[in-house]
Amino acid sequence: MAVVVESKKACAVNPLKMSQPLGASYAFMGLDACMPVMHGSQGCTSFGLVLLVRHFKEAIPLQTTAMNEVTTILGGYENVETALLNIRKRAAPKIIAICSTGLTETKGDDVEGYLTTVRKRKPELDDTELVYVSTPDYVGGFEDGYRHAVAAIVKALVKPLPAVARQVTLLPGSHLSPADIDEVREIVHAFGLDVIVLPDLSGSLDGHIAPDWRGTTLGGTTLEQIRAAGASAFTIGVGEQTRDGAQALHDIAGTPFEIFERLTGLEPNDRLLQRLAQLSGRPVPAKYRRQRSQLLDAMLDGHFYTGGIKVAIGAEPDLLLALGALLHEMGAELAVCISTTASPAHERLPANEVVLGDLEDMERASSDCDLLITHSHGRQMAERLGKPLMRVGFPVFDRVGNAHRCQVGYRGTMNLIFEVANLMIEQIAHHHPGDWPLPQASVDLAARDPAREVKIPVVAAGA
Repeated sequence: MAVVVESKKACAVNPLKMSQPLGASYAFMGLDACMPVMHGSQGCTSFGLVLLVRHFKEAIPLQTTAMNEVTTILGGYENVETALLNIRKRAAPKIIAICSTGLTETKGDDVEGYLTTVRKRKPELDDTELVYVSTPDYVGGFEDGYRHAVAAIVKALVKPLPAVARQVTLLPGSHLSPADIDEVREIVHAFGLDVIVLPDLSGSLDGHIAPDWRGTTLGGTTLEQIRAAGASAFTIGVGEQTRDGAQALHDIAGTPFEIFERLTGLEPNDRLLQRLAQLSGRPVPAKYRRQRSQLLDAMLDGHFYTGGIKVAIGAEPDLLLALGALLHEMGAELAVCISTTASPAHERLPANEVVLGDLEDMERASSDCDLLITHSHGRQMAERLGKPLMRVGFPVFDRVGNAHRCQVGYRGTMNLIFEVANLMIEQIAHHHPGDWPLPQASVDLAARDPAREVKIPVVAAGA
């Protein structure tokens, strides 16, 4: 269990944390025919929009109530009403999802009251679902905003229905990419179960060319599917951040749930498949037995390059746990762990300490680490320290293909192990050109087998 320490600096330098409104908007992106709206100034929305566009390389629908100095003081009802009417007229979304910002939270706008009044005054909005979530950006982080948004969607749109025995609801955490969601969905389908993914970013931000342009989200969980979640026989959450949404489904429809703290690694995926076999009454498909065997071999091959290395990770809590726990299982030492916000996930992290801080805190503590893991804002830190950087999380704006990067399930875990091991091999080759990095175990094996001739010098990782 890691001890959580909060940085006491007067300001953040090279921030690691993204804001709550951005996390909530990200969750709303996973709803079909939805228009996310930030209730705040244009600048707040523009900043989040730029990060999302740079990460996914896609057009992002995100609107604002465009608060200014006057409306902030006098109250934002008129801005909210105008925004709702304009959005409905121009884009005709099925869902308009509003999240607050620090500006309007500090003022104390009663947005829920505003929406009640708008419903009474403007009957033309009767065919549009309205969802609101409070996400002040002066507290919490990206993961918190996502967590609150998923719970708000459930509370606003799900109603209890007669249970469907072979239907499950999947609540993916914000750290799962569209490809991760596709992988988990495929695993659930392999057991003959129907799955409703909420929210489903694999349908809206998976990098496809849409057949039409509506101005809203194109793909994701439909309004009908959200409502049908009230009939699911079971809920699977991935990441501690999904617990609130799963609990809300339980409170509304009585749906039992299980939260998987991560799906990166061997043991948690074993638990997932066992749970799915229990729910479906079917054995684990041969495909996944084969993948499990491949993962074991990948762990054997990769641990020569990860065993004993010191790693520094800067990430949101659930992503920090997923990556950190796997690297610990692969023999790495979690020397530096920086996160953004408090979470029960920190209690499970196999490290001595988690600092709630920024990338400056990470840089100061990582001088003797072999590998840095964080998002793209850590690239200057890696250059200054002369360390390899593995880009993870959000935002990753200096690489393409983020939507298609899979790091969950047996197959995704194997991909992650290879990525880390290859980074370490590249580091060895960079510092010792001409030496082909060969694990010591291979040399030992060759020494026991006279038929093998291995005359390649070996350089240990970190040498």
